[in-house]
Amino acid sequence: MRLLYVVLDGAADGFDVGRSSLALSRKPFIDSLAGSGVCGLVYTVGRGVAPESDVAVLSLLGYDPSRYYTGRGPLEALGAGIDFVDGWLAVRANFATVEPGSRRIIDRRAGRSLTSAEARELAEALDGMKLDNGDAVARFKATIGHRAVLVIRHSKMRLSAEITNTDPAYERIGFISHARQKYEPYIQTAKPLRDTPEARKAAELVNEFTEKTIKILDKHPVNEQRRRKGLLPANAVLLRDAGDRPPQTEPFQEKYGFPMASIVEMIVERGIAKALQLHDIQVKVEGRTKKEILIEEAEKAAKALEKYAGIYVHLKGPDEPGHDGDLQGKIKAIEEIDKYFFGTILDHIDRDNTVIIITSDHATPWYMKSHSSDPVPLLVSHPNLKGPGKFHEQACRENLELGILEGGYKILPTVIQLVREKLGSQIK
Repeated sequence: MRLLYVVLDGAADGFDVGRSSLALSRKPFIDSLAGSGVCGLVYTVGRGVAPESDVAVLSLLGYDPSRYYTGRGPLEALGAGIDFVDGWLAVRANFATVEPGSRRIIDRRAGRSLTSAEARELAEALDGMKLDNGDAVARFKATIGHRAVLVIRHSKMRLSAEITNTDPAYERIGFISHARQKYEPYIQTAKPLRDTPEARKAAELVNEFTEKTIKILDKHPVNEQRRRKGLLPANAVLLRDAGDRPPQTEPFQEKYGFPMASIVEMIVERGIAKALQLHDIQVKVEGRTKKEILIEEAEKAAKALEKYAGIYVHLKGPDEPGHDGDLQGKIKAIEEIDKYFFGTILDHIDRDNTVIIITSDHATPWYMKSHSSDPVPLLVSHPNLKGPGKFHEQACRENLELGILEGGYKILPTVIQLVREKLGSQIK
């Protein structure tokens, strides 16, 4: 038996609205899979937590975040190919638009219009920045669009990740950032969460980097050109999710007994794949239509199942319109996934010998414009199973054969047991 594990990024909307994007979307291929499947609900990280994708994905791949998660920064650094060792500071970064004097945030993502080429040029102006009178240096690398990663190393001391975020939209609780529903739109001053020299120094370095960055970026030629085009300048960097040590995880194959490959688009997801020693299958994203990307992802996933026992596929699309409050955009993204990914891959795999998991990493309700703590729907499909024929939150709540899972890391053990007991097989 093979395993196709598909995560629809931010597709869920929770239960506080009459009908969700999943319920409103026309998705005949996904719903056909729900006709031969069993359902459940999942709190991907835990009740009351509105998780970011990184900690949710680590959990969905079978690793309890309370044991394995060391912060998003180290995963971003790993995915971006930046050297990172114990005692350095790695932080997730976003290019943003601010009023330079007041540090008031105009747009947390620079209008979502920053191209990867522009971001790389801006990053070059920050990379190698000297801090703390030359005793520390910052490595800064743009990844995709407005996203980037910062790594700071100090020549004379270790640094601690126990500092607050400068991005006001996320509150740091332990290693996990929780999305705030309301916040003041100003860059925050990083503060130590513990009164130690390592945490104090880390906060000082982050604040120094933030101030120098605004001065460098505000008059950068890329931003002058963006202003002339009527676009928002990317003249600041928001930082969150610091980590000071690489993740210590046992390889996926050792933990679950079968080899797994992955197809992901975001750098942090690639970092997770590397940390778990999944076989990373890359698909070119920049400069291509969503149709082209989804069809290639489907074709490569089907091909991977000829070699690997499982393939993890993380599909972007629904999350961004969710953040923008765009219901129709979110419905369209789900329908594109159904038509181009599932409509392609179902013609290329042996359904009798393939178990398909479909879920979300978190809910991004369009009416909230942020991640929420709602559980997400879960579907496990195989021709020998029987289900509700629809895949959305309410359908899964009314057909809880898999129950309510308190942690995404419980999905794989549940599916492995189901394959053994109900299908009389094993994933290998």
